[in-house]
Amino acid sequence: MSFATILDTLTTIIWSPALVFVCLAVGIFFTVSTLFMQIRCIPDMFQQMVGNDDSESGVSSFKALMISLAGRVGVGNIAGVATAIAYGGPGAVFWMWIVAIFGAATSFMECTLAQIYKEKDQDTGEYRGGPAYYIEKAFQHTRARKFMLVYAIIFAVCMVLSGGYFLLGIQANGVADAMRNAWGINVWLSAAVSAVLVGVIIMGGVKRIANFASLVVPFMAIIYILAAVIIMFVNFHHIDDVFSLIFRSAFDREAMFSGMLGSAIMWGVKRGIYSNEAGQGTGPQSAAAAEVSHPAKQGFVQAFAVYAGTLFVCSATAFIILSTDMYKVFEGESQDGPVRYAGQLADGVDVGPGFVQEGLNSFVPGIGAGFVALAIVLFAFTTVLAYYYMAETNLAYFNRWIPNHKVRVSLLIGLRVLAVASVVIGATTTPGNAWALGDIGVGVTTWLNIIAITIVQIPAHKALWDYHRQKKAGLDPVFEPEKLGIKNADFWTVRAMEERIAAKRAAGDSDSNDEIDGKSNPQ
Repeated sequence: MSFATILDTLTTIIWSPALVFVCLAVGIFFTVSTLFMQIRCIPDMFQQMVGNDDSESGVSSFKALMISLAGRVGVGNIAGVATAIAYGGPGAVFWMWIVAIFGAATSFMECTLAQIYKEKDQDTGEYRGGPAYYIEKAFQHTRARKFMLVYAIIFAVCMVLSGGYFLLGIQANGVADAMRNAWGINVWLSAAVSAVLVGVIIMGGVKRIANFASLVVPFMAIIYILAAVIIMFVNFHHIDDVFSLIFRSAFDREAMFSGMLGSAIMWGVKRGIYSNEAGQGTGPQSAAAAEVSHPAKQGFVQAFAVYAGTLFVCSATAFIILSTDMYKVFEGESQDGPVRYAGQLADGVDVGPGFVQEGLNSFVPGIGAGFVALAIVLFAFTTVLAYYYMAETNLAYFNRWIPNHKVRVSLLIGLRVLAVASVVIGATTTPGNAWALGDIGVGVTTWLNIIAITIVQIPAHKALWDYHRQKKAGLDPVFEPEKLGIKNADFWTVRAMEERIAAKRAAGDSDSNDEIDGKSNPQ
């Protein structure tokens, strides 16, 4: 058995329908347990998105959101939606929406946990957090601490390898291919430019990544969505037909797509989970970087990220395809299967970005290739930065145990060099087994994270209800974990202690000279 065959077998096992439906089931559970927070707390999402600024150690909630969206909004929001429609019919779009709604609750839980158990990097002073941190810290006071430590280490190793090398090369390859196919740019030139840009940005740490993402991500998303809105406006007489088609197909009431309900649900759920990444453990790293006074605040912001990625960008792709009738639907979940519906799409157009390209060409002839290529370049490039940041955060998880500062710095520089090298290698060669290795790494971390947040969920629930209690009392919520019975949230414990001492000093209390028992910089 060849190495490629082994990788394909592992990928099939890890990314089986079981994982898809576990993610969906967990989203439904958290929706019920939080009393539909993703719907009733929408005002909080918008309020917290603009409610703070950068600090010495953290970035604003908006910038943390942009880092997260850089990873969530990628090539899959174009190719993935087209694939779902091709093999599941238009009804798959409805099930993508449903998954996004449930996934928002999952994203709130994992990102709130990342904030609860975050800490400061001993070298940079930046906030670090994510699944590896909360898997370890939530069980630090229990008999399961050794097992959960190993559990956390496995997660971190997979994320460093996947985010620091395999997935970067894949995205860089997408950038180079798009630029070559649309504008004839040599792949080596693409590789050189991409490598320089990536190197300059990641050498500046999380704040430079956040600043870049906060500029590029909104721009690329707005332009892409605007194109869909313009097409929908021109074809406004088809809007009712598009929505009607999606809903009829989603419940097997469309004659053309009858008998495809199972495929619509499967492809809609699968692509919805892939695009919004809720539960995969990728969003919590950026969530932990935010400067907030209460973990639930960033949880709300990250819940909105799911809506932005699926309800906005993925819907834009679907509307471009469906309103222009530029799609095909195949039986047997294969492009080689019988064509169930051909629409206005010419023969020879492969499933994927070609659907969007032809949809745009039907609006303005010749614009499709360039526009889709630009979208892919921007989506893929920002995804490279998001993946790298995930890898760096998990490397920092290991660096906490290395006492020698020079060794820690050397490892960080080594990761950055590896990332730049991955961009060059990925852009100039065929990804080969990198796709499978990356999928295996992310698949393993998804299983580990989805199980972990199901077990560790109580602190996130406590934070949610504590936030609501303080808001109801007319306060700006401030987190004090000890009052909620949450252990090992050392960063917040020390912060609360420091704030109480500062308040006493301001009031002239003589007891304010008490020391903080050496916890001013917990690790």
